[in-house]
Amino acid sequence: MKISILTENCAGSHFLAEHGLSYLIEIDGEKILFDTGYSDVFLKNAQKLGINIHREVEKVVLSHGHWDHSYGLKYLKNKTIITHPRSLDRMLATEDFKDVRLNLTPQELEEKFDLQSTRAPQNITKNLFFLGEIPRANDFESQSTYFTDERGNEDFIPDDTALVATIDSELIIITGCSHSGICNITEYAKLVTGISDVKAILGGFHLKEKDEQTERTIEYFQKNQVKKMYPSHCTQLPALSAFYEAFNTQQLKTGMVLEF
Repeated sequence: MKISILTENCAGSHFLAEHGLSYLIEIDGEKILFDTGYSDVFLKNAQKLGINIHREVEKVVLSHGHWDHSYGLKYLKNKTIITHPRSLDRMLATEDFKDVRLNLTPQELEEKFDLQSTRAPQNITKNLFFLGEIPRANDFESQSTYFTDERGNEDFIPDDTALVATIDSELIIITGCSHSGICNITEYAKLVTGISDVKAILGGFHLKEKDEQTERTIEYFQKNQVKKMYPSHCTQLPALSAFYEAFNTQQLKTGMVLEF
């Protein structure tokens, strides 16, 4: 299994970066695009890696509908899009009342793509799973939100999901922002796959401070003896520092290629 970092907040040598996330996953003879970032940076960085997304990728998975994970869709067409149905909803940020959702309407998406929305887990390839809606099972994650929907209700991002790959009876978990909680995601990945050993986790953890939530998250992963941790994107510096102290983590940069 190979994962190419096409869009991340930090730039690798000779590559572009932006506040966004897009990874190319190569597994079971297929190339799956996970998120598209904010712009066409993912296409430009893929080209530098010798990858033609238009020709080589048939399936695109959205972790959720936020702008920094989905706006790049406008540079694609004729792909299969796999996502949670709520990712198509409009949502506002309470801080500045800006719309942070998809910049394509459901009708435009259906015209450009083969749109497949589901709340249930499903196989994308033999060893790669879309987790669907993540149960919020613990008492320290997804307890507050600064988002509201167009009806004025608090929005806890129910469409937030992730991918999990099974490699040699171990799990590789790939997240977008973990609004649903990275520990909740991990527990659900175990349930869906029936595998309890976690080799690696990469993506946005949505942790901002070195606080109780971050400490309990680190304790959870230490208890589970996760071998490789790659917190990135929306994981801010105080939390990144705590993970580095606990796991000697490596910073993800655009252009990096990870193999498992």
